Amino acid sequence: MHKVDLLLETKEAAAREAAEEREKQRLSRIFNSRHRTMGVDMEALRSQVEEWKLRVETEKRRDETYGGRRAGAVRPGGTDAGGGGTSEGAAPPPGRAEFREQEQPPHTRREWDLYNPEGLRLDRPARLSDYDPRCGPASLQRFAGEDLALPTRRRLQQCRSLEDQRAERQRARADAQYADTLEDKKRVELDLRAQQLAQLEEECRRAKDLATADYNRAQAAEAAEQHRLACQREQEDNQAEIHNHLTGQLLTEDPAMAESLLGPHRIITDRWKGMSPKQVEAVWKAQEEQRRENQRLREAERQREAEWEAQRQLAARAATALEEKERLSRLQLRRGLDAYNQQLAQEQRAQQQYLQREVYTNPPSAQHHLQFNTSSR
Repeated sequence: MHKVDLLLETKEAAAREAAEEREKQRLSRIFNSRHRTMGVDMEALRSQVEEWKLRVETEKRRDETYGGRRAGAVRPGGTDAGGGGTSEGAAPPPGRAEFREQEQPPHTRREWDLYNPEGLRLDRPARLSDYDPRCGPASLQRFAGEDLALPTRRRLQQCRSLEDQRAERQRARADAQYADTLEDKKRVELDLRAQQLAQLEEECRRAKDLATADYNRAQAAEAAEQHRLACQREQEDNQAEIHNHLTGQLLTEDPAMAESLLGPHRIITDRWKGMSPKQVEAVWKAQEEQRRENQRLREAERQREAEWEAQRQLAARAATALEEKERLSRLQLRRGLDAYNQQLAQEQRAQQQYLQREVYTNPPSAQHHLQFNTSSR
């Protein structure tokens, strides 16, 4: 092994140690919140510039050393040390140098990429991005915690976050507007239902008042008729009594003289001569009158009972209709509330499914949090 190789290895080891030391210092500065939040790390930038200059100088010295070794290994005659050309000190064959210059230029050789002076400038970087296909597991170019596309992704995340917030606010406003609309519709429906119930109650009250008025008129008419009949009977009785007094004979054998003053159904036995045909006929007439009066009273009572029954049936039908309308209104209101609650439940389930399927699709794990603060890159 040549001394030049030992010198290069020693320099490379020193350079690696210096790079490791700088990496440790950079880690201490990065994890120091005071230095990290004050602005640009000028010391790190200066150390990177010095590291780059040292690397360029090292590459240049290595290229010069390698070029000197190649020049020393070639014989003065233009042949390689291991070749089978002319002897030492002999002149090269004519045309060999021109042939090498024309047909074997340096860039066509196999080792050109090792000592090409423009190799570092023309070569591609060892890593272009986080998704470079050349950076496999064995390339040692991509480590955990590194993220070259962090600024771009952060801007995209911020834009996406702003869009999500705007969409969320729009959804919230739409939900609030929809809830207000439903509340207004519900309030209008309740007001209409209250008006309908009030109208039905007013109609029922009016019907009851009409029925009561009809019944009172019927009772008044019946009382007036009974009073008229009583007055008529009293007048007839008075007229009959006056006629009997005017046409009666106290001292004759008139059968009417046997009548007692205690009542028409009593007689004076010592004066009674038996019933005359007129009395018999009068008895029959009175009985017939009583029978007709009783029949009329029974008919009036039946009519009154029928009217009362009709009034009761009318009131019962009105109350039944009112209860049925109230039941239907309560049932319809209950159905509306059930439909509204079902719609709200469906919207909540859709919201939960959307959150679980679209928003919370990639929850962070414990391993995701453990990869931070492990490197300075």
